Amino acid sequence: MSQELIDAITDMREDDALEITDSLLETNTDPLAILDDCRKAMEIIGQRFEEGDCFVPELILAGEMLKEISVKVKPLIQEQTGTAKKLGKIVFGTVEGDIHDIAKDIVAFMLDINGFEVYDLGVDVPPARFVEKVQETGATVVGLSGFLTLAYDPMKETVAALKAADLPDVKVMIGGGQIDDQIRVYTGADAYGRDAMTAVSLAKQWIGGQ
Repeated sequence: MSQELIDAITDMREDDALEITDSLLETNTDPLAILDDCRKAMEIIGQRFEEGDCFVPELILAGEMLKEISVKVKPLIQEQTGTAKKLGKIVFGTVEGDIHDIAKDIVAFMLDINGFEVYDLGVDVPPARFVEKVQETGATVVGLSGFLTLAYDPMKETVAALKAADLPDVKVMIGGGQIDDQIRVYTGADAYGRDAMTAVSLAKQWIGGQ
């Protein structure tokens, strides 16, 4: 873990964050560890937002930093994982009422480079859109992202919509800033993914077992 990188992101020091990333990569730091530091930083920023200690402009800046860091680490992760035929299809999106794509982008990126065909629906996605995309693509895994507490009810409604659509083979994972296993129970989702690699592990377990 690089506390220096985490601090640079949470302090909104964009230039420093990018320089630290470059330095870490030059010293052969695992690019996955860099992404994990980004996740930890975003958890801190999300908590501050919930408490009113930071605002939308900071969220936007943090998201831009994350995207720039991803551009640097993505080629290295792809070299590690290589390319192979797609393992399965996953529909992913940030639920209705939430416009944050930071956590979603990390997870969708990691699923993609680990061999899954990801249909990223973007942000503020209504339950019916998830159902429609699953029916259209035949995807068997759905990922619901939410950064704030206001995502809890839309997640629950989306899980209910998928069940009502008679899609018994579809598994649902949830994750994001303020999400935990208690919220999984509340929403009725099949699993809570603490981070991107947990999401990858769940997807491999579910799709591999079909």
